[in-house]
Amino acid sequence: MRIFIILPMPSALTPDQEIQELRDQLRHHEYLYYVDDAPELTDAQYDALMNRLKKLEEKHPELVTTDSPSQRVGGKPKDGFAKMPHSRPMLSLDNAYNEEELRAWDQRVREALPSSEAVRYVCELKLDGLSLALHYVPGAHGSSHLERGLTRGDGSIGEDVTSNVRTIRSVPLSVSAAKLKAVGLPQSFEVRGEVVLPQAAFVKMNEEREAAGMAAAANPRNAAAGTIRTLEPNIVAQRRLDFYAYFLLKDGEFLLPQQSTTLEALRTSGFRVNKYAKALKSIDEVVKFIADAEPLRDSLGYEIDGVVIKVDATAQQKRLGFTGKAPRWAIAYKFAARAGITKLEGVLFQVGRTGKVTPVAALTPVLIGGTTVSRATLHNADEIARLGVRIGDFVSVERGGDVIPKIVEVVEDKTHLRGTKEIVFPENCPVCSSELQKIEGEVDWRCVNNSCPARVREELLHWSARGVMNIEGLGDAMVAQLLGQSAELGGDAEVVTEEGAPVVTRKALIRTIGDLYRLKRDDLLSLERVGEKTADALLAEIERSKRAGLARVLLGLGIRFVGERTAQLLAAHFGSMDELMSATAEQLEAVNEVGPKVSQAIVEFFAVEKNVELVKDLASQGLEMTAEKRVTTSTLEGLTFVLTGTLPNLTRELAKEKIESAGGRVSGSVSKKTNYLVAGEEAGSKLDKATSLGVAVLDEAGLLELLG
Repeated sequence: MRIFIILPMPSALTPDQEIQELRDQLRHHEYLYYVDDAPELTDAQYDALMNRLKKLEEKHPELVTTDSPSQRVGGKPKDGFAKMPHSRPMLSLDNAYNEEELRAWDQRVREALPSSEAVRYVCELKLDGLSLALHYVPGAHGSSHLERGLTRGDGSIGEDVTSNVRTIRSVPLSVSAAKLKAVGLPQSFEVRGEVVLPQAAFVKMNEEREAAGMAAAANPRNAAAGTIRTLEPNIVAQRRLDFYAYFLLKDGEFLLPQQSTTLEALRTSGFRVNKYAKALKSIDEVVKFIADAEPLRDSLGYEIDGVVIKVDATAQQKRLGFTGKAPRWAIAYKFAARAGITKLEGVLFQVGRTGKVTPVAALTPVLIGGTTVSRATLHNADEIARLGVRIGDFVSVERGGDVIPKIVEVVEDKTHLRGTKEIVFPENCPVCSSELQKIEGEVDWRCVNNSCPARVREELLHWSARGVMNIEGLGDAMVAQLLGQSAELGGDAEVVTEEGAPVVTRKALIRTIGDLYRLKRDDLLSLERVGEKTADALLAEIERSKRAGLARVLLGLGIRFVGERTAQLLAAHFGSMDELMSATAEQLEAVNEVGPKVSQAIVEFFAVEKNVELVKDLASQGLEMTAEKRVTTSTLEGLTFVLTGTLPNLTRELAKEKIESAGGRVSGSVSKKTNYLVAGEEAGSKLDKATSLGVAVLDEAGLLELLG
């Protein structure tokens, strides 16, 4: 063990040299303490070094640099957090919940790559926190220093939380030239990883909150997310967040040829990398890694909810590509849900954006897997009948990943007696009293009153959400005030029975989404706890949202079955809202991935005069409702293609786009319905299957000739 004895610095050192010596020592000990978990100094010794550095920097302010260990905690942002685009989208992952789904993913990966290629995987624990992107730029003497830290945001645009990221001790403020050289990193690079709040820090934080008369945080992930967006860096520093790195990028591209070498390079560069990561040769080894990892959950000191599996080779990752929302070369295996037993105290009835009425169980709070659960979904009236559940029953509740906790079964034994009060599903909307209706063939009851305050509220929250119009500051409490409802309606977004029904407390400032764009500064200043900065910031966000484009507007309108991917396809096909609104069901179904169910929902939506009036109102307020129209032909109409191998000039994504633009369809697997297999170099088993089925095979030149 290296022992540091704190002695006066030699007088021969200049102030500059002494400061640099102290900084090097502090960085070394920060790494040992916060990254390696192997401290060599006591807290008192470390503090003595830090105090000496601070005194020297006070005497020589001209020598202070942003990457000095003394500068971790700075001033708070003046105007909140600015938004900035990511170098490449920060996508979510598809999930597997059992071995069968995991092996099916492995098969898809292998079928999409040449059969001659070996596929290796890297397994990493799936930390239950929030993603960050850290940008480093050239510093002094060939080093790099932290320039910016961005949250995931909506995946495309994140928030600049640099002032808070700097307080996280496991985030290096600088990386020395020697470390960069050791792993071959340029001075400008990007690191992505996960921020977590350790369980011990979470418990301490909740104890402090309860002592101050504040509500305890629900779970470490939510607490970490709230902490990183706090406008007080001092508070962030006290929370002791941790950062675990897992990606290295340069200008949006992965720097190294394997994920396994990336993790090692990050570790060598001074970043904290989770020690439970391993390169594996087969899916059988992956299954064993998962089996070994799950029992670790309660002993790690931080929350995990699964294992992330990635294809190791970045060249293979590029060929596998992405779906609309996730990479094909990675998947998250989610651990089995944790369960607990608690009492059903009552049932609330929540009215959603589409009018769907959902029963929500009010439970005696119970701790399940580190999270306090007091609400669980009962789904619908049929589920209540299937469970045979009554108010007062003891029930088994499961919580898995991001899924809303659900009641699995009623518990009945000598210590858990049955309740006596039946749950009666309402015949009328619990908010506006309109008669509920049930569509034939569906299990859900709906409020069909388009002006129902609960529906309007949920529509506004959906419209403002990240990934839709992304209007920062338009959350539960603000929407409740704008609608003239009690602020108590904010938070859980629940509409309940008469014991807690929303109360209109003042005149509503808005009644529709269109009214958002007519809000004035004085309107907002008339609301409780809204000052000039808050009002100006919200108005700026609302104005910025006008430029979100056609796909986001379509998504924001909340048309049933129209998600992000479908909205993008519709926008690219029609190019304008006017063309889309006038389209017939047949014309809509000409769009790739749009079937009868989706087309019917779109036609029915625009058949409602209120919806047409809303679109016209939004257009009159200046919202952009156009998109770059993808020119399509019917050259390949009705033909199905499968792509395999590496084409000489076209990427798989570009080839797919060209086929779809010509009216063709691209499938992932070869069958008797396949018309053409487009095969490049190192075509694998798909070529063999196509040959056996008599499917025509094209090379790139043949495809381009077919396209004309």
